[in-house]
Amino acid sequence: MIFIENGHILTMAGQEYASGCLLLGDDGKIAAVGEKLDRPAGAQALDAQGRLVTPGCVEAHCHIGLHNEALGWEGRDYNEIVDPITPQMRAIDSINPQDEAFGLAVRGGVTTACTGPGSANVVGGTFAAIKTHGDSVDEMVVKSPLAMKCAFGENPKRCYGVDKKASPMTRMGVAAVLRELLFKAREYQQAKEGGKDPAFDMKLEAMLPVIRGEIPLKIHAHRADDILTAARVVKEFGLAATLDHCTDGALIANQLAQTGFSAFVGPTLGGKSKAELANKSFETPAVLHKAGVPVSIITDAPVIPLQFLPMCAGLASAAGLPYEEAWRAITINPAVQTGIGDRVGSLEPGKDADVVIWTDDPLRVVGAHAYTTIMNGKIVYQE
Repeated sequence: MIFIENGHILTMAGQEYASGCLLLGDDGKIAAVGEKLDRPAGAQALDAQGRLVTPGCVEAHCHIGLHNEALGWEGRDYNEIVDPITPQMRAIDSINPQDEAFGLAVRGGVTTACTGPGSANVVGGTFAAIKTHGDSVDEMVVKSPLAMKCAFGENPKRCYGVDKKASPMTRMGVAAVLRELLFKAREYQQAKEGGKDPAFDMKLEAMLPVIRGEIPLKIHAHRADDILTAARVVKEFGLAATLDHCTDGALIANQLAQTGFSAFVGPTLGGKSKAELANKSFETPAVLHKAGVPVSIITDAPVIPLQFLPMCAGLASAAGLPYEEAWRAITINPAVQTGIGDRVGSLEPGKDADVVIWTDDPLRVVGAHAYTTIMNGKIVYQE
């Protein structure tokens, strides 16, 4: 057991303790949190010395472990660019736990990452939610499959229409390719449920959890028209979905609020590397939040290294997103919006004991990082 005392605790569950305590059980779960707690006999004591204590940060969209930056071409295992439709791909079969990005993420206070295929294909395969510390993927997984990646706009157009002279070449083509897959998957499901025993199709099998609403489409879309096309397709087939990137979200905030999408905004730090990023701004999360859209902030790592997720939240806060909401955008919001809020994202009894004691407030101080990172009730990083 670990007993943390004298911490400025932000629970992300509605309570804040200027000087509070946190008890982590031997089962790797949070046992108790409050202003004053008795330390059980035998519990390891950690004096936070007034430092900020929060849940481990949660990244809603990245490619950590699949895109190993230091390995060059050999480390790029995130895009199967041979077919615009590859739903049978699974992130867990590409994640490299030895990627140095994981250790940097732990030092940066990021304890859970939703990672998966890139956006070369219209449908790229399934994401997984994983802890950022471990020797094997199987012990790191929080949920898999988490979501089915699909992409609109420039990326599939460039990877097929331009590079390979194949469909999709236009935005019409992207939507048509996705619709065809969804129609086929729905017919496949109906045939199986009707006892017709169709010939096995691995792609359509992979799409069944999407058709049944068991996992959402994880929609890569930057431009306003792509966002609304995605909403149109999702409504047509009655699917669950999240909107990832949402660069033009501020331009259509009110319409977006009506779609029911959760918005995973980013990567915002850095230059505008392609046409779709013309309206990229740290003001977007604030505009969407004001319109009533649930917002998470993402790095799209390695586009922005994962350890800088809290800094991105701080920049969004400086651009108008309320401070507490900025913290929520990298903890409880992404946890809930990705379907793992029962495990991570807040400091509540029964949840995973993923806790960060910070050197300083990373949303307000550049360079602040984890003083101590605890995952599943064990110290995995100590300053």
